[in-house]
Amino acid sequence: MRTNRGNLADFSYFLALARHRSFRRAGLEFGVTASALSHALKGLESRLGVRLFNRTNRSVTLTAAGEELYAALDGPFSAIDAAVEGLNRYRSDPTGRIRLNVLEHAGTLLLGPVLPVFLERYPGVAVDVVVSNHLVDVVAHGADAGIRYGGTVPEDMIAQRLSADIRWVVVGSPAYFERCGTPEHPEDLLKHQCLRIRLGDDSIYHWEFEKAGETVVIDVPGSITIDETQFALSLVRAGAALAYLPEPCVVPLVGDGVLRIVLDDWAPVGEGFAIYYPSRRQVPTGLRLLIDLIRELQPLGL
Repeated sequence: MRTNRGNLADFSYFLALARHRSFRRAGLEFGVTASALSHALKGLESRLGVRLFNRTNRSVTLTAAGEELYAALDGPFSAIDAAVEGLNRYRSDPTGRIRLNVLEHAGTLLLGPVLPVFLERYPGVAVDVVVSNHLVDVVAHGADAGIRYGGTVPEDMIAQRLSADIRWVVVGSPAYFERCGTPEHPEDLLKHQCLRIRLGDDSIYHWEFEKAGETVVIDVPGSITIDETQFALSLVRAGAALAYLPEPCVVPLVGDGVLRIVLDDWAPVGEGFAIYYPSRRQVPTGLRLLIDLIRELQPLGL
């Protein structure tokens, strides 16, 4: 089969579906519907005379022929993408799209303050952000980069630090403390109502504390388990329970007297945020500019 422009487009669709293993996510990458993508790939399979994917209602997997084609095409198409992206450095107004997969805290505390400035400086660069606290393979999900706390970045990725280390604090409302008392030691939390934290791997986080070289880890009690900070803050403000959160998330509410920090001298410091991306890819111009701007503005210090 001779290659033509139509086949090149279908090969791009093929590579996206091979990465995402989802017609919906692959379609989002190109701005086409899942049904249109499926039609294009069926046409490619017909022209090639081989099945490239095994499809069920629940999964999309490569056949042996698909694996072979993917191995052959991924490198050359990545080189084309890198070559085109490299031309961006000659433009006075960079263009393109960057896709990010970020933790909720990173979206609120880092990107929230920075993106308005970024879009004003670089209006030709579109930014597609997926906010998720689940531990996912950002490359397989079509992202150019991810942002996580430094200690959770996958080892096979290139990482750049984006913030200073962050303190984690216990907060509650004045009404809660008036009703339930104030914990003086981390073990006192065992007598309190706390918001339990579900991590990205669905495990429950045990609150950590440090003081003068002593470390205490508490599996706090609580009737409510959460994985979203704004929801947690609404519950804490209502006096429902205590929460364990990054200090920058609560500073405005503490300053206004809406919340109070307790066990302040036990508050541990954790690693700050890092952005990470695969070493085998050239860093897109837009992503490099965004990293530079975050490090310039330093919304969380550096």
